Amino acid sequence: MFENDLTILQMNDSHAYLDIHQELFWEGDHAKYELAGGYARIATIFNQIREENPKTLVFDCGDTIHGTYAAVKTKGEALIPILNYLNFDAMTAHWEFAYGPEHFKKLTKKLNYPMLAINCYHESNNELFFKPWIIKEIGELKIGIIGIAATIVDKVMPASFSKGIYFTLGNEELPYYINKLRNEEKVDLIVVVSHLGFPQEMKLAHEVEGIDVLLSAHTHNRLYKPVLVNNTILIQSGCHGSFVGMLNLNISRGKVVNFQHKLITVSEDIKPDPVVENMVNLILKPYKDELNQFVGYTDTGLNRNTVLESTMDNFLLKSLLSETDAQIAFSNGWRYGAPVPPGKITLNDLHNIIPTNPPVSTVELTGKEIWMMMEENLEHLFARDPYNQMGGYLKRCMGLNLYFKVENPHGQRIQELYIAGKKLYMDQTYRAAYVTSQGVPPIYGKKRDQLDVHAVETLLNYLSRNQPLNAELQGTVITI
Repeated sequence: MFENDLTILQMNDSHAYLDIHQELFWEGDHAKYELAGGYARIATIFNQIREENPKTLVFDCGDTIHGTYAAVKTKGEALIPILNYLNFDAMTAHWEFAYGPEHFKKLTKKLNYPMLAINCYHESNNELFFKPWIIKEIGELKIGIIGIAATIVDKVMPASFSKGIYFTLGNEELPYYINKLRNEEKVDLIVVVSHLGFPQEMKLAHEVEGIDVLLSAHTHNRLYKPVLVNNTILIQSGCHGSFVGMLNLNISRGKVVNFQHKLITVSEDIKPDPVVENMVNLILKPYKDELNQFVGYTDTGLNRNTVLESTMDNFLLKSLLSETDAQIAFSNGWRYGAPVPPGKITLNDLHNIIPTNPPVSTVELTGKEIWMMMEENLEHLFARDPYNQMGGYLKRCMGLNLYFKVENPHGQRIQELYIAGKKLYMDQTYRAAYVTSQGVPPIYGKKRDQLDVHAVETLLNYLSRNQPLNAELQGTVITI
């Protein structure tokens, strides 16, 4: 071992999953569900590794303070003491902006570590909204840490997320900051903490020289082995706080000469840290009785781990159609949401499915608008240039059948599109139900109507009439 050994720990996309929860693991030809995660067990991992090697840095790549009932109810406030106890060295962000940029900034001032972003700017004066970088000194090492927030916040997410600010990709700014840290600040190592997504970060590492370690997030990749690209070590560590990434670096004369990586599963058998466990219990106590209410059964394992269609969203879409007189239903292609194995469903499960609990809306769309909207969404997901990829999985749909060629260029992917079993007509009007502007963006449709019912209520209503729940994959969207 070399004298200057450094351990880097990564958490990304934990989505405020405070406590242990179900997680999906693939096994052969099927999914299996096991308990994993929770910040108390993550704290145990962090503390043990810090004890083994005091030369340890711990980073949070974002999607942390939004995604579960307690987090949304308190606008992220509930998580601050836990995150401070976990004692990260720096973070960047994505869904944190859901509370509005100004509120998020107030939250960051309560953290004992910095929020970093080289690509988030005030609209009024083009000044950076957060610090772009920091330097940490570990022994004789000087480590430059640069943050890149999710670029899609002002592009495909609700307008309130980016009020008064705008985002770039960060690829044009990054070389400047690397040069400044290398040549002016004389750092030995550059670590980039990013929330762009694995395809974008792969391209970024190809293009930009001088990144030693790139901590990736957003796309929920479980990288069991790091990717080495252009002398950059890139890792990403799943989602829901079910995994922690550990990277051990052997460094000599400012160069990484060897590295070892492990994707640690935050498994049920890890003993919870008692301090964090107590914090979590206190946070959840006011909501426990309500959220633990039994609301139904499911025969279908509900999850969002599939790209074109998911069982979890089939449940949501069936609920939207049942609640309205719509012919078709749309929701966003969210990735997050702890799975629900076959069996009992609680109210907490429903809030995990859609923690923002938005109102249900309807809109009239022409066939042409549906076609264009789906082509746009396919491009956001499968764009040949990773920098043009935006958002999560494919927009979730029900009441239609779409056949497409993934390899075709933008605007030419859809081959066949049917509504209720009949070919779509471009000039015909169809009534659609949806949730959030990501379900049906504002540029599409007429006669928008926001109903006096919210998403979780529609899920409850549907469950009350459909026991046990069946929400199996239907082949709504098929690659051909």
